[in-house]
Amino acid sequence: MTSLPAHVTNPIIAALGQPIEAVEHLGGSFGARLARITIKGQHFALKWANNGAPAAMVAAEAHGLQTLAATTTIRVPAVILACAADGQQPAILLSEWISSDGHPLDATRLGEQLAALHRCTAAAYGLERDNFIGGTPQRNGWKTDWITFFREQRLLPQIELAERNGLLHPRRRRALAYIVDHLDDWLGGVVHVPSLIHGDLWSGNVLNGPGGTPVLIDPAISYSDREAELAFTELFGGFSPRFYQAYQAAWPLEPGYRDRRDLYNLYHLLNHLNLFGEGYGAHVDAIIHRYVKG
Repeated sequence: MTSLPAHVTNPIIAALGQPIEAVEHLGGSFGARLARITIKGQHFALKWANNGAPAAMVAAEAHGLQTLAATTTIRVPAVILACAADGQQPAILLSEWISSDGHPLDATRLGEQLAALHRCTAAAYGLERDNFIGGTPQRNGWKTDWITFFREQRLLPQIELAERNGLLHPRRRRALAYIVDHLDDWLGGVVHVPSLIHGDLWSGNVLNGPGGTPVLIDPAISYSDREAELAFTELFGGFSPRFYQAYQAAWPLEPGYRDRRDLYNLYHLLNHLNLFGEGYGAHVDAIIHRYVKG
């Protein structure tokens, strides 16, 4: 067995009352470590904060999984154990390990179930806690107006971070300021509903479970306009046409969605710019040019 630190294994052994039989390290992301562990012949997914990774990141993921599971609309890995950091012990998330049985992913079911998830609504936009989008803190303070929420809790924090990171040349800065000030021009006059969204829904965060069952991982949940979710599914390669057809059949999008799609994806591209650098700058500038001429 490849060992784990005692301050990671002790809470698991204490909670489950069984020794860990095997450990397979799977690398990590944004400072958190990942592993597959085996207890009594059963596999589990283990994530823990490591080397200065924010403990809140692991805790927010556990909260997101539990919130999505409570809707009973779409499958997520069951949370087995969620431990907060306490000084000696890091934040720990132990969850169900999802294995495929060889069936292809049921894209139609994914579309239908995502629409059902989006029908879980709230009285305002946001969440009772902040969380993370990738490795970046994501603000979720409640707002009753969607455009205000998207401006103040999504675009502006990323723009401010890009400024601090030295990633805003003058033209980019001016254009982003124009977009922030004119969001109503593109997002106004549309019916907005505060829907519960996964928040980081790209193909890598959809696992193929038994029987082709879609299983969502790594959530960045909030109550947001559902168009922001659908837009991101199209950003990095997209999903099967059957997914979009099933979603549209279950809950059609508002007219003009494609005119708004890239604006919503500006949030995610700014986040990638902040996380990974100027390699995403051209993509950011292409979207800016679509909405800001000259």
